[in-house]
Amino acid sequence: MKNNLPEYLATGEPARLIPVVADTSREQRSASVLLAGMRSVFELRQALLRSIGVRVGSRARLETWTEVTFAKGDKPKKNDRPDGLLVLHTGKKVWRALIEAKIGNAELDAEQIARYVQQAKQHNIDAVITISNQFSALPSHHPVSLPKNATKGVELYHWSWMSIVTQATLLLDRDAVADEDQVFILREILRYFEHDSAGVSKFDRMNREWKDVVSKVQSGAPLAKTTDEVQNTVSCWHQEQRDVCLLISRQIGENATLKLSRVHRSDPLLRIKDDAGKLAKDKVLEFALDVPNAAADLEVVADLTKRTITCSMKLAAPGDRKSTKARANWLARQLSKANPQSLYVKATRPGRAGDTQAPLAEVLENGAALDSPNSAVVATGFEIFYLVDLAGRFAGNKVFIEQLEQAVPHFYEQVGQHLQAWAPPPPRIQRHKDAAEEAEMAEIGAATDA
Repeated sequence: MKNNLPEYLATGEPARLIPVVADTSREQRSASVLLAGMRSVFELRQALLRSIGVRVGSRARLETWTEVTFAKGDKPKKNDRPDGLLVLHTGKKVWRALIEAKIGNAELDAEQIARYVQQAKQHNIDAVITISNQFSALPSHHPVSLPKNATKGVELYHWSWMSIVTQATLLLDRDAVADEDQVFILREILRYFEHDSAGVSKFDRMNREWKDVVSKVQSGAPLAKTTDEVQNTVSCWHQEQRDVCLLISRQIGENATLKLSRVHRSDPLLRIKDDAGKLAKDKVLEFALDVPNAAADLEVVADLTKRTITCSMKLAAPGDRKSTKARANWLARQLSKANPQSLYVKATRPGRAGDTQAPLAEVLENGAALDSPNSAVVATGFEIFYLVDLAGRFAGNKVFIEQLEQAVPHFYEQVGQHLQAWAPPPPRIQRHKDAAEEAEMAEIGAATDA
């Protein structure tokens, strides 16, 4: 890469894979390693920029800079300058983004991000991308809330360090990097970020109000959806959703995604508001994962009243089998190798016909375990679920996360990866006799009768 500094910058250094910085400058070092890695590994920059809707073709050229200050505008305060700058050249088009990185427990500061957005506006920079250990459901769902008019004309995105690690892991696991030298570089980058000294961490505990929220639910005290304790709980739950999503993605080697409605995908504040209302009313936290090629969404519910975690998937029953027992046996054959402990099957029926439920162990022995003693209506669907009853441990803000991150992969391993949705068989060709053949057969029949 040429070291020609863009004319609108007063200072800046090309991002280095092996930066020479002070031991205390972890953020500067991590930003430099990442940006140099994006410039060096085509597939990495393609995957990361694709996540924010920026297309990177094979002929596009990426410049990456660190320690940038601008030639015009206000002089930045000490330790208050963007950590980096991306400049993507695609033909005659140029796309730019400022980078602000935090490491370890450091969190993004709203006032600082607002200043960087203003700098981006002043210098016709298209976006500001923040990177920290804070999680967000989508890169467009930013952990820091700024007024809408503040970001007018500039896109604001966020990557968690763990999401970057996950993307690098998936690229390597899939053998998706074509150049052998770039494979080596990507492995070294991943090795750096996976080391404890890099300061990359996963989400490992709920908010400090979690125990009080659970205690209130247990005592029957009301929850108000607008209080800090409920809002903070929902915010932490959203971070954990993303962490579980990344965890499953790394384990299966594919990109699992959160299942979000269109309005929640486009409006993260409405998502928090709606989920806070559900927590206050129903005392539950929930989300769903879309796993590539899985038979159904993987749904997760944390019930604060029952103090349980439930993972489940729902399937339509096979329509070519006439009885509930036969349909249950179809399901049991798929789960014959599962460890049935704490796994249950619910058979659902339409209308007023009651549902039935039985432990998976009983269904594996005899599909009739899901027959209804009160109705002859055949089951039309099945829900397979894994129940984790935490009792008093549910309120532990770290224990809760540990148990959740064990439960979801366990359920997918035992159940999700084995399930196949039923599909009706293709229609067969019907052999119909034509009119002449039918008339001839009728004449032969009449002659025989005579």
